[in-house]
Amino acid sequence: MLLALDTSTPAVTVALHDGDRVLAESTTVDARRHTELVAPAILEVLDAAGADRGDLTAIAVGVGPGPFTGLRIGLVTARMLGSVLRVPVRGVCSLDIVAAGVTGQARFAVATDARRREVYWARYEGGRRTAGPVVVSPADVATALPVAGAGSRLYPDAFPNPVQPEFPSAGTLASAIAAGTVDVLAPDPLYLRRPDASPPGARKSALAR
Repeated sequence: MLLALDTSTPAVTVALHDGDRVLAESTTVDARRHTELVAPAILEVLDAAGADRGDLTAIAVGVGPGPFTGLRIGLVTARMLGSVLRVPVRGVCSLDIVAAGVTGQARFAVATDARRREVYWARYEGGRRTAGPVVVSPADVATALPVAGAGSRLYPDAFPNPVQPEFPSAGTLASAIAAGTVDVLAPDPLYLRRPDASPPGARKSALAR
């Protein structure tokens, strides 16, 4: 069984897939409670499917781009489970997860909230990413194309043609991994931007002043 999760946006989403279909999925939108929500969501989907951790054969995780803290929580959880259970951990660009949930559109873009009045953005055609991901001002990538992701809701002047989904879905991630329709990456964070908090630089000696 494949456990899938993504915490790159305000949505904490977890799903369990048996190779044929999604057995259970849990999604909660709460940007402030990623740490509190991930573990209970995993237990919830396992319980709903009548499974336990020992049944897992692989883990899939959204690698971002996304804000530093929330994204790290999902990646650390996925890596820890993979290490403990000795199962492979597969990463997927979180914008690709949103794109996999778009229906009825040949050409479109995905824009998610990068804060600081910027978006994480990528463009797609025929289901494949053709540009991005980048972090950019909405005005710099304004388009009349359909745009999925929270960016279309936050910046309607730049993205006047919003489409669903707004957030990544772990069920979509799991199904895409099972079908082999997304690019698989190492489970490493795709930040695109340095974290706000960084270690202080080395102190200068008195002689260097």
